[in-house]
Amino acid sequence: MTATAVRVDSAPAAAVKRRRRSLGWVAVVPLLAFTAVAFGLPALAMLDGAFTVKDPVSGATSYTVDNLTSSLQGAYLTALLGSVKLSAVSAALAALFGLPLAQAVVTSRFSALREAVLTASGVLANFGGVPLAFAFVATLGNAGVLTRHLGLTDKGWDLYSFWGLVIVYLYFLIPLMVLTITPALDGLRSQWREAAQNNGATPTQYWRHVALPVLLPSLMGGLVLLFGSAFAAYATAAAMVGSSIPLVTLQIADAISGNVLVGQENVALALSLDMVLVAGLVMAVYLPLQRRSARWLA
Repeated sequence: MTATAVRVDSAPAAAVKRRRRSLGWVAVVPLLAFTAVAFGLPALAMLDGAFTVKDPVSGATSYTVDNLTSSLQGAYLTALLGSVKLSAVSAALAALFGLPLAQAVVTSRFSALREAVLTASGVLANFGGVPLAFAFVATLGNAGVLTRHLGLTDKGWDLYSFWGLVIVYLYFLIPLMVLTITPALDGLRSQWREAAQNNGATPTQYWRHVALPVLLPSLMGGLVLLFGSAFAAYATAAAMVGSSIPLVTLQIADAISGNVLVGQENVALALSLDMVLVAGLVMAVYLPLQRRSARWLA
């Protein structure tokens, strides 16, 4: 008996793979084009305007850092720090309340409850702007239903303050935290809890030494998302507090519209660049931690 060698030509298979790969790039082109138009052009316009100053007499333009310098001084700096403080406090409280709520949803034996909470969270996380402000004003404002019924004004309650705005932000940030952290909680394996119990660990020790270190990057990711949502919020604060609380988004709107000073449009673009830089710094903390947790939750 003689063995017959069969030669398999791999060239056609390689050609098919290359063809599919090229077609895949073609399919992505519309998305890349949309991203370039929707995000790239505004980003370039923001960068150009942030470093541009126009002479009011001659109309000539020149590149300088005066706009950035102005955006980090006086009322503009106060507004930027106020937005950072409001966003950080709101994000921290939303994570503090959202994590145990998400854990209760994940460990619940009733699938209907889980679906109901996640569905409601999806709705409430996107409920913001003027309708949310109006709902809180009608409920907890100076003449709100609960304010009058419970006599909150006599107890020092003021919705149009920093903490009042924090409570309003928590209305949509806590549901957003539930949606963000639930997949990570689903990734915690029951074997880890059983192994900790078999070694004599208490539930507190399990969460401190096993669960929380694994969840830390996901928690940081949730904090980044919550921080960004609160940092970029405009309509809710504008409808509720106006200019009584210094926020960078309100300062940008005033600078663009000339509400306070005329000709500050480029300063508004510099403030927008400051917001992008703050968001970039927050993301720089999150990304290394995310790569670390991917090995455990994969």
